Amino acid sequence: MKLVFTLACLLAVRCFADDPGAAWSKDVTIKPVSSVEGRHSIHTYYVTNPESPDGKQVLFFTSTHPAGYVGEVRIMERATGKETVLAENVHTEDAHRAACQQWLSGGKRVAFHEVIDKKWRVVVVDVVTLEKTIVAEDHQVGFGRPEGDLLPIYGCHWNPGPFRDLEVWDAATGQTTTRAKISDVETKYGEWLAKEFAGKPCSIFFPVISPDLKRVFFKIAAGNGGDDFMAKNASHRQGLVCYDFEKGVCIWQHGKWGHPGWTPDSQHIFEMGNVIFDIHTGKYSKLKDVPVLRGSHPSVSPDGKLMVTDGLTEPVGGKPNEWGIQVADMNGGKWVVLHHFEQNRGARSWRRNDPHPAFSADGKRIYYNTSDGQFTRLMVAERP
Repeated sequence: MKLVFTLACLLAVRCFADDPGAAWSKDVTIKPVSSVEGRHSIHTYYVTNPESPDGKQVLFFTSTHPAGYVGEVRIMERATGKETVLAENVHTEDAHRAACQQWLSGGKRVAFHEVIDKKWRVVVVDVVTLEKTIVAEDHQVGFGRPEGDLLPIYGCHWNPGPFRDLEVWDAATGQTTTRAKISDVETKYGEWLAKEFAGKPCSIFFPVISPDLKRVFFKIAAGNGGDDFMAKNASHRQGLVCYDFEKGVCIWQHGKWGHPGWTPDSQHIFEMGNVIFDIHTGKYSKLKDVPVLRGSHPSVSPDGKLMVTDGLTEPVGGKPNEWGIQVADMNGGKWVVLHHFEQNRGARSWRRNDPHPAFSADGKRIYYNTSDGQFTRLMVAERP
């Protein structure tokens, strides 16, 4: 009997090794992260994992505001459901990314940004002492790594003033340094900038640091001035630039920004349309035989074997305007849709909230938002 059980286990392990998505094809549990009703609960974005690196807590933004603009940054113990408010009365730009809340320093800290009387600031909270540090004013926050100490910040894209470069705050030292200059981009890609932005002053926007903390990619913005940040035309935003911190140079540029995300090796960028870019050569490939969902926000599992994305499900037989969460093998050919749902209700933000799925650090859970009812809810799918 023991021999039969051992053989069965070995066959299962071999099956999962041949098909890393097999564990997501059956008996997946899907439920809201929090059981508290009557409020929005929002995971910030697909490029960051809302679960703490040790897997014990989940970070999210909550709000009872109809549009989700004002609320609290909270963490919740997964085992008990106990919630701790890290910051309250937090005003945001929209419900699309909420407060850009994210883990930092291996889960010891949480970073976010907020606006007070039209003045933006970046804040970091110690999750044990609840002590707050104002990292910068007149800045917004990009995305660092939960396990790292580096936090990218940038000037407000609609009106950056003197803050047009990429700065990085180091939680280990408390120091902020300029790590990439807009002049570097102008020197290398000036012809493209002149064509895309018609000579308008530009700034570095929306930086995302690589898993190895050695590189960053970002978008370029040309602001329209003023202080109206709740408008699609607040700035013109386009392009994708990859910058090497160690070499101090721009190493790659792409004319369009879709929904890029790093692969775990820090050598590639995975984009909507199931496209994989090599940041050194610019060459790209696509996942074979994996349906492309329109409006997708793809991210790659920590082991690099799977991708997860959201998107409209018509290409996989879904109803019109129905959204879903799709998991696929990064080698192509194998995929599964975990959840179908409506996404046309929830927070009534001027910039709509999207599911923005992301894997947990151990790859066993996927977090995403749904807006199929009055409130946007953070959901978790867990494989058996």
